[in-house]
Amino acid sequence: MASVRFTVTPTKAEDLPGLSDTSPDLSSRPSNRVHFGSRESVNRSEPLSDAGVTTTSGGGAETPDHCSVEQGDGNSKISNVYINNTHVDDDDFYDRNLALFEEEMDTRPKVSSFLNRLANYTNLTQGAKEHEEAESIGEKKKAYKSPQMGTFMGVYLPCLQNIFGVILFLRLTWVVGTAGVLQALCIVFICCCCTMLTAISMSAIATNGVVPAGGSYFMISRSLGPEFGGAVGLCFYLGTTFAGSMYILGAIEILLMYILPEAAIFKGEGPAMLNNMRIYGSICLLLMALLVFVGVKYVNKLASIFLACVIISIVSIYIGALVSAFKQPDFPVCMLGNRTISGHDIEDKQCKKMVPFKNTTEIFDSNFTANYENSTVGPTHSPAVVMETTSLWKVFCDGPELSASCDEYFASNNFSEIKGIPGLTSGVISENFWSSYLSKGDVIEKKSLSSSNVGHPASTRYPYVFADITTSFMVLVGIFFPSVTGIMAGSNRSGDLKDAQRSIPIGTILAILTTSIVYLSTVVLFGACIEGVVLRDKFGESVKGNLVVGTLAWPSPWVIVIGSFFSTCGAGLQSLTGAPRLLQAIAKDNIIPFLRVFGHGKANGEPTWALLLTALIAELGILIASLDMVAPILTMFFLMCYLFVNLACGLQTLLRTPNWRPRFSYYHWTLSFLGMTICLALMFISSWYYAIIAMVIAGMIYKYIEYNGAEKEWGDGIRGLSLSAARYALLRLEEGPPHTKNWRPQLLVLLKLDEDAHVKSPRLLTFASQLKAGKGLTIVGTVVSGNFLKSYGEFLAAEQTLKHLMDKERVKGFSQCIVAQKPHEGISHMIQSSGLGGMKPNTVVMGWPHAWRQSEDPQAWKTFINTVRVTTAAHLALLVPKNISLFPSNSEPCTEGYIDVWWIVHDGGMLMLLPFLLRQHKVWRKCGMRIFTVAQMEDNSIQMKKDLATFLYHLRIEADVEVVEMHNSDISAYTYERTLMMEQRCQMLRQMRLSKSDREREAQLVKDRNSMLRLTSIGSDDEDDTDGGERDRAASSSSAEHHRRIQMTWTKEKSLQYRVSHSGCSTPEGFRDMLSIKPDQSNVRRMHTAVKLNEVIVNKSHDARLVLLNMPGPPKNPEGDENYMEFLEVLTEGLERVLLVRGGGSEVITIYS
Repeated sequence: MASVRFTVTPTKAEDLPGLSDTSPDLSSRPSNRVHFGSRESVNRSEPLSDAGVTTTSGGGAETPDHCSVEQGDGNSKISNVYINNTHVDDDDFYDRNLALFEEEMDTRPKVSSFLNRLANYTNLTQGAKEHEEAESIGEKKKAYKSPQMGTFMGVYLPCLQNIFGVILFLRLTWVVGTAGVLQALCIVFICCCCTMLTAISMSAIATNGVVPAGGSYFMISRSLGPEFGGAVGLCFYLGTTFAGSMYILGAIEILLMYILPEAAIFKGEGPAMLNNMRIYGSICLLLMALLVFVGVKYVNKLASIFLACVIISIVSIYIGALVSAFKQPDFPVCMLGNRTISGHDIEDKQCKKMVPFKNTTEIFDSNFTANYENSTVGPTHSPAVVMETTSLWKVFCDGPELSASCDEYFASNNFSEIKGIPGLTSGVISENFWSSYLSKGDVIEKKSLSSSNVGHPASTRYPYVFADITTSFMVLVGIFFPSVTGIMAGSNRSGDLKDAQRSIPIGTILAILTTSIVYLSTVVLFGACIEGVVLRDKFGESVKGNLVVGTLAWPSPWVIVIGSFFSTCGAGLQSLTGAPRLLQAIAKDNIIPFLRVFGHGKANGEPTWALLLTALIAELGILIASLDMVAPILTMFFLMCYLFVNLACGLQTLLRTPNWRPRFSYYHWTLSFLGMTICLALMFISSWYYAIIAMVIAGMIYKYIEYNGAEKEWGDGIRGLSLSAARYALLRLEEGPPHTKNWRPQLLVLLKLDEDAHVKSPRLLTFASQLKAGKGLTIVGTVVSGNFLKSYGEFLAAEQTLKHLMDKERVKGFSQCIVAQKPHEGISHMIQSSGLGGMKPNTVVMGWPHAWRQSEDPQAWKTFINTVRVTTAAHLALLVPKNISLFPSNSEPCTEGYIDVWWIVHDGGMLMLLPFLLRQHKVWRKCGMRIFTVAQMEDNSIQMKKDLATFLYHLRIEADVEVVEMHNSDISAYTYERTLMMEQRCQMLRQMRLSKSDREREAQLVKDRNSMLRLTSIGSDDEDDTDGGERDRAASSSSAEHHRRIQMTWTKEKSLQYRVSHSGCSTPEGFRDMLSIKPDQSNVRRMHTAVKLNEVIVNKSHDARLVLLNMPGPPKNPEGDENYMEFLEVLTEGLERVLLVRGGGSEVITIYS
């Protein structure tokens, strides 16, 4: 026995020889995926078998007394008294120490198994890495390698590459020149603060658990829910796509403006240049899309080259700024007065009006020339010097002759040359410190230069440098902001990082600090080194078409031109690579049904269809053809994405969700909300109409996902916010009862299910939806008979049935199922326990027990009356629609007719309020409303009608009013006969509750075809509610004659005839007592009321679409329950659709505001 214990219960798995993680699994279960199912088997290798473990087939090991070894299928199995051990294999010897928990091992795995599966969890990425591997290895898959990228290579450098972009090289100098150094610093600082605060929030979210590939979309969707996640994810996708358009337009601008101007197809400026941008941009987009389609690995290999170009270009700017302090680059700027002249139009490179003739330069007196040039009058000719006009003279004058007619401003001012790059120590920053905003068509001027006739307007036919757009602080913010985007690059690569929770915060924040320092310092350097008119010259026309930032670069402007061209191309490729994958991630989440097709791609996972859509959207941006118009578009989308990242972090922090435990601790909800405020302000500062359009797009996507998208439960913050708001609202509602003005029907709809778990009266829920019109609380409940421990499956089926019906009828509410031994007890429990706090139902809706006289289940009407009593005791209102199957569905609106209200007694005003609520729904909207009330002989009917009309006027309810007079009349024979029939039937049913032999005898008596009275429910009547015996169906054979059954009153003559024909029969004593029954006077009075009211109601409302009627209360004595049902039946006889209404005892309508 000791040897057996030693061989089958080792203390540690690793103590066994040959047992390792690499040994084959005999159970052939996959171990490389997360699975929380049954117990994990310990893998065993062959050496383990050789070591003498005696649990294999034929081992013949000795077993303990309470166990037995079963041989079969090559494995020994141990069986004992525990249920779950009937099929336990030999691996379960290792669970001897956990025997107390062995019956739950399938749902609650061992900690060791759980940790093993968690350790083997691989965070597969959706980024470029696995696609690159899939392309290179074909069908064979490489073994998964753990990610090895650190903070520098995995986060810092990608963020730098994505943040530094086209705006830095093409527009930052223009922003500094237009806004001035001070306001430019403000613009850069605000934008960098926005991204820094967003990065702090993003770091907190990214370190709150494992973030798979998907980046910002994954973080926002899992933090704010599928609706916000889908909306913001699509906005981020559109922003990334338009960023690709912007980068491509920047690359084409560099190509056509600074590298190959002669490549332009359409010559000229304005529309011609835009057409060139469209053509070349479309070609470039097509080539880039093909490159991305062919393989992402080529893009990734080029990424390092593009990043090197960016870094070299930025370094050359700093070196050039330092060099300019000692040696200014030679970039002269020609000025006419204080106006800037375009360098393209100076063909002879002479910024003068006249120059000496070529053949007489040797006798030219320089002093004379200088004096002449500075004069504003015509030249004084010297016989020794011959002058000729320059190319600029020919542009401003009608001809080259000295006598030609010239422009007034040209004639009044002289040409001068200033240095385009005065240098770091020149003090030019004092001129560039303040803003100089221009309108479209304004000439770029240097205010410090003297000029005559300043008010003379400049004509576009002269070679001045003009402003192409109207500028303002707001416009510049929208154009500059894309240069600080790209902070998500690190989080997008979270799957490739060795330690994402450490690398993402450090790398992202360091990258933003680096780029912020570069931007702020370059703003100061540009303002201190470059002349203001050159800074405001967007396309470098004043410096002969050179890139403005290139004029400062060292050693040559071509360093910046080539570097910026390749960096913009690389950024465009990165955008076209990342955007389709983002769209694919959204499509694979299946939250937006119409995007499902974009989740598919090539065999290796490449998002082919998403790439096609991305290229089409990017083409729209290229057709805009203006970098300054595309930039604000993507600014909106990126700002909206950053706004929701901040919102997600702030929301989770304020809600203190138990799962909110970020490793990054340097965050605070105030920082998140400050970042969110800055994002929102920047959206409206840069372009209020673009901001509204972006919000409308996001709102439409949100509502679409809410109504048509797939429901996802991601444990998001919005759900937590809803819980907190619901808790707060419920606690507020609990403070006191609702005021009459705030009263609205909070419905508890009681539905009955058949044996197949189908709702018997689904139209009841339809009526409830019409009454609520989608507003307020609705609880749909049902009772399942049985024991909860044994009927849990039926409970779940009933709950699903109710939910499906609620979805079908579009009822917003909750379903509630209760399992009880007796239905009336379950209904009582549901009425008592439904709702929470102040959100408890105040109105019960239940169906009328159809055919209750002929029903095989007498408990139906008993349950009905018991429910009426319970609702009355609970002070709840009660609505009982009769003939519910005849009520209109939601697709059958009433085109005409009336809703008639019979106001017999006042019980809170429910009868007035319900028709008003019904008429809010499209089904009843076109129905009129009539209110009838009953006047007795002593009442003044004329005054009652006036008072009722005034009351309705104050209630603001439009209705026709009619007072019906009911005269006192003698009780008719019909009423007396009807009462007698009712009481005789009740007496018979009481007598039926006898012993079994007596019941069989009476069944034979009733089945006799000569019997004068045929009872309706003798054979199917159940025992009393308190009786726990089994049901007796002795008389069920008489069901074939149900259609011939009638009710007749016992009379003296008929009883004699009966005795003669049945002289041999023994009649029960109780049965004979029926012959001497006299109707109770109170029952006669009640029957009289029911008959008279029914006559009046049928007379007046026989053609009404719906009749609302006060429902009388049940009798205090339970013995009169069946009489009560008969009274209600008589009261509503002959009416097609009736709604019996019973108030809850409180006022529900008021005339006061």
